Amino acid sequence: MEFRVLEMASRVLGEGVICDHCMGRLFARLSTELSNDVRGAALKIVLSMEGDRLRRDSEGAWLLEELSASSPHARTLLGLDRDEEGKCWVCGGLFETVEMWVERALEALSSVEFDSFLIGTRVTGLLSENEEILWAESGTRFAEPIKSELNREVGKRVEALTGKRVDHDHPDVLVLLDLGEDAVKLEIRPLFLYGRYRKLVRGIPQTRWPCKECGGEGCEECGFTGKVYPESVDELIAAPLLDAFGAEAAVFHGGGREDVDALMLGSGRPFVMEVKNAKRRSVDLSSLEERINESARGKVEVLGLKYTDGGEVERIKGVRADKVYRLSVSFDDKISEERLKSSLGLITGEIDQQTPSRVLHRRADHVRRRKVYSIEVESFNSDQAVLLVRCEGGLYVKELVSGDGGRTNPSLSKALGTGAEVVEVDVIDVKL
Repeated sequence: MEFRVLEMASRVLGEGVICDHCMGRLFARLSTELSNDVRGAALKIVLSMEGDRLRRDSEGAWLLEELSASSPHARTLLGLDRDEEGKCWVCGGLFETVEMWVERALEALSSVEFDSFLIGTRVTGLLSENEEILWAESGTRFAEPIKSELNREVGKRVEALTGKRVDHDHPDVLVLLDLGEDAVKLEIRPLFLYGRYRKLVRGIPQTRWPCKECGGEGCEECGFTGKVYPESVDELIAAPLLDAFGAEAAVFHGGGREDVDALMLGSGRPFVMEVKNAKRRSVDLSSLEERINESARGKVEVLGLKYTDGGEVERIKGVRADKVYRLSVSFDDKISEERLKSSLGLITGEIDQQTPSRVLHRRADHVRRRKVYSIEVESFNSDQAVLLVRCEGGLYVKELVSGDGGRTNPSLSKALGTGAEVVEVDVIDVKL
């Protein structure tokens, strides 16, 4: 025989029993409209015919004898028991269990809501090694991996039985056939929800703050909660959300953050909630908003929930949004409103801020230039005032007022010639 398809196929016969699937998979990229088992069976028939020709031409029965372990046709020609065939040395009879894997996949999927899926396979080390030997012995350049065939065969059956579509790019759920552990595992694609939140009370952080003493493990210092604060915006939103989606976890992505002692009012701060391992995917978001707002009991409100994708996380985190703040400010000395207004003109424009001393433990010590667009006086009473500040994102407004020991320049305190301090901060708008 010439060194072509039949020659490559005949090279692997001496290794032991090889099933139709594994024989056909050696040439999976040829005649792609055929399944591997049909392709493999056809090759064995042609090899049997060639073996019979060689024997009839007195060239010996060697090819039929090598093929007999894997082909009922060769065994018939040799007068052997046609049905006596062992397990394939490559796959160990894996493709005889396709229906079993289909049933397991369907059982795993029965508790999950999905519109699209993809089958994946984690093969054992032995299967990978056998496949490498097979490819090396045959010299094939046209093979496909064993897991590709199993994925396809199981996927076709699941698709037919569920009416759901296979999606190779963004499936709702990946069904992983773990051959080593003899188990089916699901990897559910995260859901992403976009919305805005309003924080209506002070003293709540945006996300969970682990206790510094125990690192979140729980100790006497934190009352064995593992947290500095008993609740957060993240947790207040997540609890009803996890229940609604039947999810295991959620990751909060905020478009910036306000201080713990600040309110977040107005149109709210943008956020994305990444929902992991959600068993339900089509939740009525208007009803979910109501559930969250009722559960948060006037502490947090969410607005405008909608489904989005992972790209929204990068968008809200990558944009330095302009902000509007309402600041309640106290002064060390009594001043006139005219003096205040003239001083505000001195701190409108470009501001140089060295990293505030209160955040030096978590931010590099650099000087950053930010813009103040406008400052209005909402109310005034000699030693205190309420100011409305419109500024570029990234400006530390508390330090704009106090000066932070000269680290922010210019500052309201320096412009007035007396100490000034922010007593309360309300974030009124985040302009994305």
